[in-house]
Amino acid sequence: MVSIRLTRGGVKKKPFYHVIVTDSRNRRDGRYIERLGFFDPQAKKGEESLRLDVARVEHWIGEGARPSERVASLLKQARKAAASA
Repeated sequence: MVSIRLTRGGVKKKPFYHVIVTDSRNRRDGRYIERLGFFDPQAKKGEESLRLDVARVEHWIGEGARPSERVASLLKQARKAAASA
């Protein structure tokens, strides 16, 4: 099954996550199909903390991919930001 989830990057004590599409059997930081954006939970004020290609996410969900709980909440946040802009 294909899933949309986060993969960790960054350094110790400073996480940075990429939002990816991958086969659910692959490791967390393993091979992926497509990178859809990023999430920086420790972004400073004025920096971009979330960038997500919502159109591609919708495409993959239409193809049967299932987002993780955290990605679903980030998607909701991205939609809200796009609607207000």
